[in-house]
Amino acid sequence: MKAALFDLDGTLINSERRSLAMWAMLLDSHGVEHDDIVLRGFMGRRGRDVLTERAHLFPGKRVADLIAEVFSFHDRPGLPDVVPVPGAADLVRKVSAYGSPIAVVTSASRDWAEERLTQVGIRDLIRTIVSAEDVVVGKPDPEGFLLAAARFLIEPAHCVVFEDSIAGITAAKAAGMACVGVATTHAGTELTEADLVVADLTGVEWPLPNTQ
Repeated sequence: MKAALFDLDGTLINSERRSLAMWAMLLDSHGVEHDDIVLRGFMGRRGRDVLTERAHLFPGKRVADLIAEVFSFHDRPGLPDVVPVPGAADLVRKVSAYGSPIAVVTSASRDWAEERLTQVGIRDLIRTIVSAEDVVVGKPDPEGFLLAAARFLIEPAHCVVFEDSIAGITAAKAAGMACVGVATTHAGTELTEADLVVADLTGVEWPLPNTQ
């Protein structure tokens, strides 16, 4: 494998619990009933895509206004902290030291990605970021992963993706890439499309043992 493509939320940082809490706040503020299944539909995907699909739940509301409302919850007290996934920074440093290019392909905004990668201390090791603003269609569509490979001038088959979400894994496989499923937000048994499933990124080597 010549390049490593990392998802951000749930893969490099543990932020999904915080994100789900904020989506729950939005649904509550509009009187929309929800359960874990409804909330999990936001995981790994661009919020605008999910809200567009669920526009019937917010009659008369613009998606852009709903997104702005979610962002306004960031400073609410009691939200779960955002912390690095165990082993994430170490793995990124291993990939960088080996000389393989690294991309982050995220459904989040570029500002969020820049801030959080800096927080983890690995921003300078990331060669390119593909964020929500860079694609027409978000995950589970493969556009983001294919764009990262194109920026590297590397064939998709020579890329490996690290992903925690089902939507992200589906996107990686649709792009023709190998995929490591990171079971931080889903049970490992749910990540059956991935080629390899790990609990977190602790001890993961680069290159992967079966790709050297």
